[in-house]
Amino acid sequence: MPTKDPRIDAYIAKAAPFAQPILKHLRKVIHQGCPEIQETIKWGMPSFEHHGLLCGIAAFKRHCALGFWKERKIKEQIPAPAERAMGQYGRIVSLDDLPKDAELVRLVREAARLNEAKATTPRAPSVPRVRQPAPRTPAYFLAALRKRPKALAAYRAFSPSHKREYVTWITGAKGEETRARRLATAVDWIAEGKPQNWKYMKK
Repeated sequence: MPTKDPRIDAYIAKAAPFAQPILKHLRKVIHQGCPEIQETIKWGMPSFEHHGLLCGIAAFKRHCALGFWKERKIKEQIPAPAERAMGQYGRIVSLDDLPKDAELVRLVREAARLNEAKATTPRAPSVPRVRQPAPRTPAYFLAALRKRPKALAAYRAFSPSHKREYVTWITGAKGEETRARRLATAVDWIAEGKPQNWKYMKK
């Protein structure tokens, strides 16, 4: 016996009279295509899962919708509807707007197979992130820090990325005047334990 979610029963019961037979039929066909399907409610609509989200149905004031999720291979097999709406079948207003049951069952089976294949495919091993070494601090920068022991101690305690931000900022100055101004500001900020981008950090 298929496992059914009572929330979907309630959803169908509240739908417009024209929509109820459509939703009941789609639900039945989906279970035929994948007996192991799990029912749930997502985004307030009946949804069906098998190793991930597989498809969903919905009812609106004047039409219903059926949509397959994720798999482009499924969507490409469904002809474009005359009237676009949510899902791949456009506006469904009667059972006559649906393809034959055998076609729907086939698509559900293929969607289930594709989800199963994804679930059993081993993930590629993650590549460990290589930390870049601390940048070489220019001699004039170190000389300015040594004049402020508190700033020098804070700078030495900084992470390589924080050191890199200051070195890049100071050495990126186009003129001597700009570099001197940035250098003085950097020493003040470092003495206070602030990274170069402290203004943009969340408090």
